[in-house]
Amino acid sequence: MTEISGITTGIYLTRLLALYGVDTVFGIPGVHTVELYRGLPGTGIRHVTPRHEQGAGFMADGWARVTGRPGLCVIISGPGMTNIATAMAQAYGDSVPMLVISSVNAHGRMGSGEGWLHELPNQQALVSGVTAFSRTIHRPEELAPALAQAFALFEGARPRPVHLEIPIDVMTAPADHLPLPAAPMRLARPAPDRDALDRAAQALHEAEAPVILAGGGARRAVGMRALAEALDAPVVMTANARGLLAPGHPLAVSLSPSQPETRQLVGSADVVLALGTELGPTDYDMYEDGGFAVPGRLIRVDLDPVQLARGAAPEIGIVGDAALTVDGLLDRAEPGAAKDGAARAAAANLGRRTLDKGMRGDLVLLDTIRDTLPGVIMMGDSTQAAYAGNLGYEAARPASYHSSTTGFGTLGYGLPAAIGAALAHDGPVVALVGDGGFQFTAPEMASAVEAETPVIVLLYDNKGYGEIKTFMETGGIAPIGVDLHTPDLCAQAKASGWRAAEADDPEALPGLLRDAARATRPTLIRYTDTLREAFQARL
Repeated sequence: MTEISGITTGIYLTRLLALYGVDTVFGIPGVHTVELYRGLPGTGIRHVTPRHEQGAGFMADGWARVTGRPGLCVIISGPGMTNIATAMAQAYGDSVPMLVISSVNAHGRMGSGEGWLHELPNQQALVSGVTAFSRTIHRPEELAPALAQAFALFEGARPRPVHLEIPIDVMTAPADHLPLPAAPMRLARPAPDRDALDRAAQALHEAEAPVILAGGGARRAVGMRALAEALDAPVVMTANARGLLAPGHPLAVSLSPSQPETRQLVGSADVVLALGTELGPTDYDMYEDGGFAVPGRLIRVDLDPVQLARGAAPEIGIVGDAALTVDGLLDRAEPGAAKDGAARAAAANLGRRTLDKGMRGDLVLLDTIRDTLPGVIMMGDSTQAAYAGNLGYEAARPASYHSSTTGFGTLGYGLPAAIGAALAHDGPVVALVGDGGFQFTAPEMASAVEAETPVIVLLYDNKGYGEIKTFMETGGIAPIGVDLHTPDLCAQAKASGWRAAEADDPEALPGLLRDAARATRPTLIRYTDTLREAFQARL
């Protein structure tokens, strides 16, 4: 290896990242990225090593959802990028900020087709569909502006992954001549138009039966409760917005808008305020029956102007930050007559009782976790408990329930996302996983031990892809490929340095959860249909 002296582009990059407040990076070192590692010591940036680049992306996703700041991944060229693409797509679908910095072959080699190590025909094209933008840094001088543009997008627009690739020859190029910015550019969140706010406030004041639809883009709107109370408007929270209004609040509706009772609430509203929500089918039409509609006047608020023109067309479209819009509407709220908000919300919430018994039992399971572990954050993989959570879980606070089952809907998310969340959260983190999805990323158990994250995995073991099997049988298709050989996952956890326990009694589960929360090592709690049926029997 050529001896390096002075400040290289790789070293300069780490100093820029520290300037932006980056304190955690997820990555797997490779021969094409080692120059980035030269500058890490002394920056205060913690490096976390997953066992697979997809795990790095999911960890960064979980970290970003908890902190609200972009998760950073450092990835090798070629297979590193193909491996992380799935995690980038999940973050893209859920509007999660993620910065992926990769190497790429040197100029004269990249895309040559000559068979250089890790060579792809066009790495940038590979990930362009799952990023807000992907850029090649051709000269050291391009790095600081590219980073500034990435953080400008994270702070001032709809947050999505950004990919910056650095050719190997640029990575080792001298950067002594490049000064560090005095301070990184910081953007204020886009404020809504005043005239649009005035019109929206007037429409809401005149409404006789207003309803608020809150999506993930509104989950940090701390004024939501006050606005709902001022308008006497029920707040329907999608899965990513749960907890904006706490359980028991008379205006809180945590029942999915895919359910008939919630649809009835929205359908009877004369004015609907949609805040930070795509109005997408996995939230509003999960069963794809076409039954969701907004017949009343629609006010839509989104950071992305293009999104306002997708799906239901608004009478009033507002481009701006949801939290700032809530504050602006609250400033304009006028005293008005009661609008039966609590009664209308209560009627919608009765729909939780009409869910099938399996889903209701799983919701009691989630309630048990919430009530046993104050401050808990849940990260849901594609598994029964997360499906139930999407339909009706009542989170205690915002940004405490996350699930990969809406939008892109990948498997294997729960464990690595929980590790990322645990690195950012001073409290218990529970991953809701099934045995099928867990095996996608089970090697990350070793990463959890190495990173000293005492995550709790609540694993439903039904020996396969149970949801898909049921879907096949319902459709008259012979179930093929869904019954799996599942290893002894408790033994596998113990071999990875975890604690492990079996749960088959609802009365014992709180104690197992409390023990896991007090432990200094990660814990896997395995359960089967025995526990699910026991919860159902208590309904």
